[in-house]
Amino acid sequence: MKTSFYLVIILSVFSCNTQSSYHNDPIPTHDSFILTSKHVKENRTINVWTPNNYKELNKKLPVLYMPDGGTKEDFPHIANTLDTLIQQHKIPEIILVGIENTKRGRDLTGESKIKEHEQYNIPMTDGAKNFRAFIKNELIPEINKRYKTNNEKGIIGESLAGLFVMETFFKQPSLFDFYIAMDPSLWWNNNYLVNNAKQFLENYPEKDTKIWFAGSNAQDIQKYTRELASFLEHNSTTNLTWNYSDQPNEKHNTIYRATKAKALIWSLNKTEQ
Repeated sequence: MKTSFYLVIILSVFSCNTQSSYHNDPIPTHDSFILTSKHVKENRTINVWTPNNYKELNKKLPVLYMPDGGTKEDFPHIANTLDTLIQQHKIPEIILVGIENTKRGRDLTGESKIKEHEQYNIPMTDGAKNFRAFIKNELIPEINKRYKTNNEKGIIGESLAGLFVMETFFKQPSLFDFYIAMDPSLWWNNNYLVNNAKQFLENYPEKDTKIWFAGSNAQDIQKYTRELASFLEHNSTTNLTWNYSDQPNEKHNTIYRATKAKALIWSLNKTEQ
């Protein structure tokens, strides 16, 4: 039974690798470049989408970063959604930066002591620490150099990428101004992040931060997203604005598309929508 349980978990972890190809999303006009990283010790493909009127804009824009950001991953449908919401005047203009995967399991997970993870080739080491350092020390400065950016930035992800978003929120909350996580794999390492949420928030910085997260009907995820929401109801800090979207009618492979628009509207506007 334990083996079957972990098989279900792993299948859900890797499902979002192929979501975009099933939907055959049109790839929007965008820039791509290769960034050589010392932190992850490899070349990384970076995809950047800017609003249609970007060249005419006489102002600097916020940036939304995303793992699973390849053109055959989630980059196209998030870029297209941003474009639609901007044209509908539901969100302000923003730049999207997608990071294409190489070794997804390595980059998006922190340390784990659960031995069952090994048989599915998910590294037990803290690859997320190096990936986060890559984003902070190499990618963000490069984006700021190439594009008209202001100081506001956020990150969005689903499943393992959602886990990375949540871990960054807890462990390095000052890195981004807003966080969006759909069906984050909070079960990782025996639900370490939820179990230690109180300790993380005790040292929370004074910087204002927003976090939006959602849970589907996936039992191995829903349990912990609901537990985290309950914790935040009683332990949230004055500098943190949060929203939990409970989605029991959505599946793990549908929740990203089902909730992305309202997550972006809530996160990118000054008042709740």
